[in-house]
Amino acid sequence: MRKKSNRAGNPGKIESETLAREIICGFHAVGSAVRRAPDTVIQLWVDSSRYDSRVTKLTAEAQQAGVTTTSTDKSSLDQKSGGQRHQGVLAEIRSSGHQGETALYQKLELHEHQPLLLVLDQVQDPHNLGACLRTAEGAGVDAVVLPKDGAAPVNQTVRRVAAGAADRIPVYYVTNLSRCLQSLKNMGIWITGAAEEGDSDLYDLHFSGSTAIVMGAEGKGLRRLTREHCDQIARIPMAGTVSSLNVSVATGVILFEVVRQRQCSAK
Repeated sequence: MRKKSNRAGNPGKIESETLAREIICGFHAVGSAVRRAPDTVIQLWVDSSRYDSRVTKLTAEAQQAGVTTTSTDKSSLDQKSGGQRHQGVLAEIRSSGHQGETALYQKLELHEHQPLLLVLDQVQDPHNLGACLRTAEGAGVDAVVLPKDGAAPVNQTVRRVAAGAADRIPVYYVTNLSRCLQSLKNMGIWITGAAEEGDSDLYDLHFSGSTAIVMGAEGKGLRRLTREHCDQIARIPMAGTVSSLNVSVATGVILFEVVRQRQCSAK
């Protein structure tokens, strides 16, 4: 077990979060915002021609939360959504542009349990990113770390695929991923990368302590500098002829192995 250092890697004030307005679409994303963060919802629009049980439930929740709801026609929703699939509901919300490295380090300094982080090294497909966020939230990940450059933004597609998880799990953008990994090491977090040519089978490794799981980009995998800053490289044993898994599927396999080990060690 690595001992925790008192060096946070990038000390200083927390970066200010840039508040932005964003349109979110669909029942999962809009419903999650209304239920979990109604103060961020500026306006909710629903298709005036749609009055099924899902719309009734959502508008009732919005009314209870004090969210202003407006009925409008489908063409207006199509225009506001910018071509995104909206299912007859969309909302304008206030969202944070991003949280930065110092905010991440300060969050970790305040943690009272062994943190579990997911680091995505330039995952560029928004569907993969959304699926990773959904899996991470389900596995109890404390934070997701993304590089500012070369990664898909948390946009409407990501939110839809994440089914509300994008609004519940903290996401941090870092300027230099290799430097961030070194800082996490200094804080006592063990860094495990994933690659098909890894040094050890996933199920031979131990994840009971503070852990960061690092997943590579589609096709390219982990970048060289990212790999060099990992303490160990895990491979998922494959029984068939397929050599590797989609990044979101592999993320699920690894994260829930961490969950399994932690649950076993807690008994």
